[in-house]
This record gives sequence, structure tokens and C-alpha cells, in this order.
Amino acid sequence: MKKISDDSIQPYIESPEKLKRLYRRVIFVASLSQIFGGAGLAAGITVGALLAQEMLGTAAYAGLPTALFTLGSAGAALLIGRLSQRYGRRPGLTMGFLLGGLGGLGVVVAAIIHSIPLLFLFLFIYGAGTATNLQARYAGTDLANKNQRAKAVSIIMVSATFGAFAGPNMVDVMGEFAQFIGIPALAGPFLLSGTAFMLAGLVIFLLLRPDPFLIAKAMEVYKLEHATEDSSVDLPQVHNTRGVAAGAAIMVLTQMVMIGIMTMTPVHMGHHGHDLGNIGLVIGVHIGAMYLPSLFTGILVDRFGSTAMSVAGGATLALAGTLAALAPGSSLAALILALALLGVGWNIGLISGTTKVVDSTEPERRAKTQGTVDVFIALSGASGGALSGMVVAGSSYAALSLVGGFLALVLIPIMLWSHSSNDAPRAN
Repeated sequence: MKKISDDSIQPYIESPEKLKRLYRRVIFVASLSQIFGGAGLAAGITVGALLAQEMLGTAAYAGLPTALFTLGSAGAALLIGRLSQRYGRRPGLTMGFLLGGLGGLGVVVAAIIHSIPLLFLFLFIYGAGTATNLQARYAGTDLANKNQRAKAVSIIMVSATFGAFAGPNMVDVMGEFAQFIGIPALAGPFLLSGTAFMLAGLVIFLLLRPDPFLIAKAMEVYKLEHATEDSSVDLPQVHNTRGVAAGAAIMVLTQMVMIGIMTMTPVHMGHHGHDLGNIGLVIGVHIGAMYLPSLFTGILVDRFGSTAMSVAGGATLALAGTLAALAPGSSLAALILALALLGVGWNIGLISGTTKVVDSTEPERRAKTQGTVDVFIALSGASGGALSGMVVAGSSYAALSLVGGFLALVLIPIMLWSHSSNDAPRAN
């Protein structure tokens, strides 16, 4: 295991101001990577189902792309978590982003030669980018104190808004560019995805030094060794299995509901005559709503606790599902509102769940635990993506949305049951 020497961490132990500067640098670097990562994630999500529908000739399996890259993200999350635990955030996140970029560019090749097996393979690899984009949020919490962890996650997620909103709105431009260079229009956004993920990996590789997770681990060892002899040193954090399970439950259900409804919205809109520009607008607003409210969400989670905020997230997702079910398919405004609420509900669930997991883990096991939790998040998203097309083909988009809304409400009794005294509101 790579270690940080005592000489390397001593300046951060002795100087809180130096530690704060390093913390701010980590937030900046992780946020910069998220601008590119958000674009890589959003562009592919917008047209993945449409590309599959075009190549397969049916909408019944249009949810497969989301299922495949979400399954790929599950495997990547496990790998990145273990790699980060052993060697630090920098190598784990770098590898994940580069794999995601390779997958995005591979999808373009598969579309050019019209190879379904290659399409499925590279969509699976593309999932590494989505997993890394999600795991980058943890980097900001490594050096944050316990009263600012939700805010740290929030700042990084806000940065992803820029790329996440721009990606879907580049669909038309990238489609035209793709046709200009002789490749299928729906493969164009994956050119953007692949390049953006590669750039995100380059940012992490070049700038995330020193590694925040290795510093945090070394400081925790220092606390353990000096806590008994120095009363001014805080005791190290204790692992809380119940808290990890509760945080995971929040994110798993949130991800399943969001992925299921979001995946089939472009197909639903296509059936009602909306063009790629309108579809890109709706998905762009949705993904913007997934990230833009983050800073406010983080403040609220730090203030009121993750249990109260996860209940609010479940209610928001239920409202989104109901509105999506009742909205006329021809109404662009209603679909924008429904998908915006879907994004906000996801945002609340992810930040409250992430904070609960971080609060419940110790550095010696944190990255590995985070990777494992993200595996379950990815698998739940894969299930939502795979089943969404089948539900719509067998019933309707409205039925899918109502089922999603009902599942979101399950969050409320789960989180009320899991509520404990250590989830009380935290002072800022």
C-alpha cells in the first residue's frame, strides 16, 4: 500500500490553514474534472436509447444502452473503489475516466460498421466514465470536516452542471458534424462523450497532487496514535454499518427511479413527434436539475440531516413521476417540468445518501466501501434502464412513471425506520 510519510503530513497537522488550502485545491481540481465528465455523461445518455432503437429496429430494447453502461459502471465502481483505497483517488479516477473515453469512442466505431455486439461491448466500457463521474464527488469529502461534507459534494456536483447541460444541447451540432464526416448522426454525441471523459482523466492525472485520500488516511493514523497523549487531537471516526446501509438505500432507490423514467423519455418524445432539439432541451434541463441545485442541497443536508432530506427527495421524485404520467406527450413544457423535478429529487437523494455513507465510514475502509455502495447504485440503475423499455413496450410511459413515483415513496418509511440520534441536524 502506498503510504504518505510523517514529514509529508506534519505540515497539515501543524497548520490548519495549509490543510484548508489543500482542501480548496482538491475541490477545484475535482470540480474542473466534473465539467468535462458531466459533458461526457450527458451527451451519451441523451441519444443512447435512440441509437439502440435505430440499430436494433425496435423500441422494446431501447433501455439496453442505459442498462449496459450502468452495468459497466457497477464493475468500474468496484474496481475504482479498491484501486483508490490502495493507491489513492488519483490513479482510480484517472483510469476510470480514460476507460469511459475509450468506450465512448468505441460506440462511434460500432455505429459506423453497424455492429450490435461491438455497440454493446463499448457501451459497457463507456459505463466506467459514468461511475468515475459519480465517484469523483467523494474526493471532495476526504479532507472536509464533518460539518461541511455535504457542501463539498455539492460544490463538485454544481460544477458538473456546466458540462451536463451543454452535452445534451450539443446533440444537434454533433449530429450534423458526424454526418459531415460520414458517420451516423446519433453517434456524433459519443464523439463528444469520449473526448470529454479523456480530458477529465487528464485533469485528474495532472492536477490531483498530493492525493487527498492518502493524506486523509495518514492523518487518521496520526490521530489514532496521538489521541491518548494529546487531548486536543480529535478521535478517529468509527465505522457505522447501519448508517452505510441507510445511505446506500437512499441512493439505490433514487437511482432506479431516475434512470427508469429518464431513459424512456427521449423515446416517448420521439413517438409524439418531438425532434432531437426538443429532446436535447428536456434532457439538458433534467441533467441541469440533477446538478445545479447541489450547493443549496448540501447546505440543507448539513443543516437538517440526511434522513429529513432523503424523505424530501422521495416526495419530489414521486411528484415527478406523477406529473410525467399525466403530462400530454405533446406538451414540451410539462415534460420539462416533470424531468426537472426528477433531476432535483435525484440530487437530494444522492447528496443526502453520500453524506450518510461518508459520515458512517472510517478512512481505512472508506474508498472500498464507497465503491461497493456505488456498485449497488449502478446495478439498480441498470435494472431501471433494462426494465423501462419492457414496461413501456408492454404498457405505457405513463405506467412506467407511476411505478417510479410509487417506488420513490418507499424511501420515506425506510428512512424513518433507519432514523437514529446520530443523524441530528449539524451546526454549520
